[in-house]
Amino acid sequence: MLNNFERVKVLSEALPFIQKFAGRTIVIKYGGSAMQNQVLKNKVIEDILFLSYIGLSPVLVHGGGPIINSWLNRLNIESKFDKGVRVTSLEAMEVVEMVLVGKVNQELVGLINKKKGKAIGLSGKDARLIMASQFFQSSGNFVGKIDSVNVDILKLLIKEGYIPVITSVATSLEGQAYNINADTVAGRIAEALSAEKLILLTDTSGIMRDINNPTTLVKLANSFQVDLLKKQKIISGGMIPKVDCCIQAIRNGVKSAHIIDGRVDHALLLEILTKEGIGSMLI
Repeated sequence: MLNNFERVKVLSEALPFIQKFAGRTIVIKYGGSAMQNQVLKNKVIEDILFLSYIGLSPVLVHGGGPIINSWLNRLNIESKFDKGVRVTSLEAMEVVEMVLVGKVNQELVGLINKKKGKAIGLSGKDARLIMASQFFQSSGNFVGKIDSVNVDILKLLIKEGYIPVITSVATSLEGQAYNINADTVAGRIAEALSAEKLILLTDTSGIMRDINNPTTLVKLANSFQVDLLKKQKIISGGMIPKVDCCIQAIRNGVKSAHIIDGRVDHALLLEILTKEGIGSMLI
């Protein structure tokens, strides 16, 4: 338990970061265990509200893979994956859209608003926010690739003090819904908004040289170092697309990208408002 002096010290150390990032847009991708655990979910929402109250402009992008799996199982629809990407049949796409847009998104919006925030839920279909086309050749697979991002609606909402909460469902010109990886959506939105930061809340501490040794966390890396870590197989498996998403965002104007552990209480505040941070920052 902190005493009064320690509390003041914490606040004073955060001041330079508050001054630096006030008025800047931060895109946060939310998923994994932090979304499934109600206690952790409350901590994440409180962090987002705190950032909003001190003058930052958070934009929340979410997935919901485990929740989608649960509903597909309830409906006896088989979950299939190809190289880590969900194979999304037309039947599965209907469930994905129902769960992400109708359930997960509205729960997050409701939680923010319940805590006296101002949130508005969106999918890629709203105001043609995310336009997409088919990613795979198979006509029965509704995984999409992003063709364009129109952030006009987001800029209007941010200007009026709202927190956009965006689900990773996109649309085609013909109105067909597509399932898009949430990391990819967050990265492209961060690029389009010229965001100060892109932050991926994950189930890992960040880029680890040895996953069993927390002292081997890679705290800071540039694109050259990332390529080297890939060649050394330190960055491998599911971390590769996350890192690639971050590097692409940086190359397209985002100041920095962060991969942090969403299972840690107040992970966002620790990463943004302290010198040490808690995860891996890519620049």
